[in-house]
Amino acid sequence: MTLLTIPKRRRKRGAAWHWKQTDTWYYTAPGTKRRVALRDDRGRRIRGAQNRHEADLALARIKAAGNWRTDVDENVNAEWIVGRVCSDYVEFTRARLRQEMVNVEYGQGIIRHLNELAAYCGRMPVRELRPGHIQRWIESHESWRSSATQRNVIASVQAAFNHARETHGIANPLKALKKPSAQPRLSSFTADDEQRLYEVTDKPFGDFLFAAIHTGLRPFCELAKLCPADIVETERGMMWRVDSSKAKKRRTIPVRAEVAERVGQLMQTCASPQDAIFRNPQGNPWKKVTGVARFRKIRIALGWDRDPRSSRYTTYTCRHTFAHRMLAGYWNQGQGCSIETLAELMGDTPKVAFDHYGKEWGQQFQDPLWAAIGVQS
Repeated sequence: MTLLTIPKRRRKRGAAWHWKQTDTWYYTAPGTKRRVALRDDRGRRIRGAQNRHEADLALARIKAAGNWRTDVDENVNAEWIVGRVCSDYVEFTRARLRQEMVNVEYGQGIIRHLNELAAYCGRMPVRELRPGHIQRWIESHESWRSSATQRNVIASVQAAFNHARETHGIANPLKALKKPSAQPRLSSFTADDEQRLYEVTDKPFGDFLFAAIHTGLRPFCELAKLCPADIVETERGMMWRVDSSKAKKRRTIPVRAEVAERVGQLMQTCASPQDAIFRNPQGNPWKKVTGVARFRKIRIALGWDRDPRSSRYTTYTCRHTFAHRMLAGYWNQGQGCSIETLAELMGDTPKVAFDHYGKEWGQQFQDPLWAAIGVQS
């Protein structure tokens, strides 16, 4: 006798349910067909099939707050305008910033982009919004020409509309909006470029750029925050403990002797172990807005602003320079490091390091490749 297998049904509306595809807990409010992700008390999605109890508690909090039975019809998009979507996600981002759940620079970027979008077409009904509107909005900004900037802007907008879909059941009209493909980070200083940098700037900023080029640290969220308490002296040399607000992890990296010597001198001017080692002429830690303005003056002073290649130089080019020099064996008699080693030093994953520096590196830096097969230049 063959027994019929009765398919397991999703839990009824009114209860938390787990979706294996996203490994996330959701609920479906009565009278609707949409799923809404459940979040813990810090705003993070509840994941893992074993966390049913935590999901039930989250749903109980929603019911207790009176956000359970919503009067939503199938034409809910008609009630929403673009400005409301932007405002809703701006408040969500500010809450996450207060809880230190996101990087400050990243959160402020989202808020800035969404405020500009609201000013551009905030009164437009969501049901009328199309990807073409966003493309024209981006093209109207002269300073948003790089693919990296456009990717960040589109990511901010998509995050806002995805949040509205998950939280309020608003259909995302921008599903077809695609981000520009990521471009390999090939811009880096030559040895001559580096020397010219130090000649046209003062010693405090020169020391900051020198350390950035020779360590690959992110200039403002890592290097500018380095303090004597982060310095570790070992038998083999100096090491730095680096806390990255972007990567959300700590790493300990060795530094070259010339960097250690310069940092040792700067540490003597620090009044306490918590003082920033790299400080501007006023004695304050370097900030991004100050560093950007300083480097803009350097570009103008050296005539780089009129050169197609050099005009792309920024303080972040120091990090790219370190990556390219490590891969090329610049400081190691031509013996380049692996992508995995580079990723550990820079606080990236191997995939990110390869996407940013490895994909096109072989096309730009051929000498180490020839040397690897025994052909000398």
